[in-house]
Amino acid sequence: MAETLVTGLRIGECARWHDGRLWFANWGEAEVRSADLGGETRVEVEVPTAGIPISIDWLADGRLLIVCGPEGRVLRREPDGSLTAHAELTAISEHAWNEIVVDGRDGVYVNTINFDMMGGGEFAPGLIALITPDGEVRQVAEGLQFPNGMVITPDGSTLIVAESFAGRLTAFDVDGDGGLSNRRVWAELGDGGDGICLDSEGAVWAPSMKACVRVREGGEVLDRVELDRFCFACALGGEDRRTLMMMAANWLGPERMFDGPPSGEVQVAPAPAPGAGRP
Repeated sequence: MAETLVTGLRIGECARWHDGRLWFANWGEAEVRSADLGGETRVEVEVPTAGIPISIDWLADGRLLIVCGPEGRVLRREPDGSLTAHAELTAISEHAWNEIVVDGRDGVYVNTINFDMMGGGEFAPGLIALITPDGEVRQVAEGLQFPNGMVITPDGSTLIVAESFAGRLTAFDVDGDGGLSNRRVWAELGDGGDGICLDSEGAVWAPSMKACVRVREGGEVLDRVELDRFCFACALGGEDRRTLMMMAANWLGPERMFDGPPSGEVQVAPAPAPGAGRP
């Protein structure tokens, strides 16, 4: 049974457990927040973006990366708190960029749905791009049905991405140069799939409408946590990383997603295995 940790958010997304706190993007407020285990939050970064999506992850040296989706750029926060350009993505796609995950070598994977969903544009398959440590940006996957949350296994050999419009998790081998190959279905979810996380038993937690499900490769559902509103993302955190932290909010569709009073919450539940892999 889920309990509420944080209230008063617009739509929380891109949940990350980092440095003893839950970090997340607060969509609709153009900010990155963090929360402690008592539910107290603070604004970490005010993001200079024209809209959503916003997503986050960290380089190995602790510098925060922020995807400013509408502008197709990735910003990097320096130790003095200043923001600087890390990469530009518009040469690959002019549409909004979405989720991010950093591998163990400071390679940065970012994906785009590759069509104007907010403006009612015609669907097009999505892409994944790699930003290498030396700043090269190249496309490494295509043909994805609304790519969303991504994780990388602890050994760095596999990237798993949620395809929201297909209701499935798709896996790739990570090649030596950071390229992605051997595409395959990792699990069929049936519906949903947004911001995902991985545990030490190799299972993935994934949003599924008003629930969060834990599945193993092949699609067997191991656990399910019911929520009273849509689940957008999840992370495994807490002192032993055995707390499932879920970003939940009412969903009124893309045209009305911020209508009404803020309904975003962080809801938490115990998990059977601690978090693992990246992020």
